[in-house]
Amino acid sequence: MSRFFVERGNIYPDKIIITGEDYNHIRNVLRYKVGDNLILCDGENYDFSVTIDTFNANSIITTILHKQKNRTEPFLDITLFQGIAKGEKMDFIVQKSVELGVKNIVPVVTERTVVRLEKNRDEIKKKERWQKIALEAAKQCNRGIIPQIGLPQKFNKATESMNKFDLSLIPYERERDSSLRSVLYDFKKKNPDDKKAEIAIFIGPEGGFSEQEIQAAMKAGAIPVTLGPRILRTEAASLAMLSIVMYELGAME
Repeated sequence: MSRFFVERGNIYPDKIIITGEDYNHIRNVLRYKVGDNLILCDGENYDFSVTIDTFNANSIITTILHKQKNRTEPFLDITLFQGIAKGEKMDFIVQKSVELGVKNIVPVVTERTVVRLEKNRDEIKKKERWQKIALEAAKQCNRGIIPQIGLPQKFNKATESMNKFDLSLIPYERERDSSLRSVLYDFKKKNPDDKKAEIAIFIGPEGGFSEQEIQAAMKAGAIPVTLGPRILRTEAASLAMLSIVMYELGAME
């Protein structure tokens, strides 16, 4: 059954109104008719089963049949601080990270970032593009929220927010002692499975983080970890980190 997100302001005690791009998609692309059923999500972890009552000129009126809490959201709140990757790689990272359960993505400009964004204009344009990709991915994988994409920020600004996280991780190719699994094992012992945790993952762009950035991240509280003897591309590193963190801490059960 098709699934769409709706704004809270369009949800009433027994009705939900669909407007905007979804109106056109439902009516003219999917060609739904009166009496057909949909799943609508409020973006705050609640799903609504609805039936279509009326097609108006710019809106669809639906009747709520059933409301239930969405059960796809992990108990982990993971923020991915992703060094901006070139071209379609960043689109891919956003899409797959949302599918894996990330809550927030912050694009980060680092010393080795190849992509250069003009202040304000390019930043806003890129953010809007990545947010749309996140929305479509959230629909596809039945997320209960729409993960948020932040405006691009410089690395030193990103590290300033580390103190709000329960755990901050940064993969580092020169790290030999601390594997990601061992760090997560220690964290899990101190945090019961049912406790909500906020975790930050820092991933470098093509070329990785500079030595100075690694040291700055560690000083701010990030734990350097190894992902093994092989050097991963940025898009592989982000998805590997997310998958391992989710699995080891029980958020994929």
